[in-house]
Amino acid sequence: MADKPKGKKFVQKEEKPKDSNAPSVDTKSNLRRNTSKVRSKRKGDDRRKRNNEDDGFDTKIINIRRVTRMFKGGRRMRLSVFVVIGDREGKVGVGIGKGPDVRAAQSKAVSNAKKNLVQVPLKGNTIPHDVVLKHGAARIIIKPAAPGTGIVAGSSMRAVAEVAGIKDMLGKIMGTNNQITNAYATVEALGNLRPSRN
Repeated sequence: MADKPKGKKFVQKEEKPKDSNAPSVDTKSNLRRNTSKVRSKRKGDDRRKRNNEDDGFDTKIINIRRVTRMFKGGRRMRLSVFVVIGDREGKVGVGIGKGPDVRAAQSKAVSNAKKNLVQVPLKGNTIPHDVVLKHGAARIIIKPAAPGTGIVAGSSMRAVAEVAGIKDMLGKIMGTNNQITNAYATVEALGNLRPSRN
């Protein structure tokens, strides 16, 4: 008797005709679409959406500077942005943020400013009373003004007063020209104001 050939027998399967009405099976393209939908539903996307929503705050950039940090591979350049935000109804805050570009740094600065909001008591379009404050090297004086006077102040004090909703105010800065220090001093002084009893 002749020896039987070793190995598996190859049996050709008959292909069934495809039914045009049958549901299509997920192909690679369909799988890519499904995975892209899953990726889009990340927590980070929701967080970005919340940050981009209009929350009623006006933002003003007071200072942009380039900072460097030494790493093992060398120096790394970044940008530092200092902003003041306010709703023009008495709420105001300042914050600083760092990032590889202005947009990223500004987003961090705004987020930090929202954590340090101060409620400023207003009396019409001005402040209720005088206030004198010393913050670091800065010494500032803020006084109420008559209607129509406007904001008579310079540097970052004007920006803080505008976003806080103050329209008539007299301000004087002494001791330093540092915009960041003056902004912090102004916010602290406005936060020390007491509401008017009238």
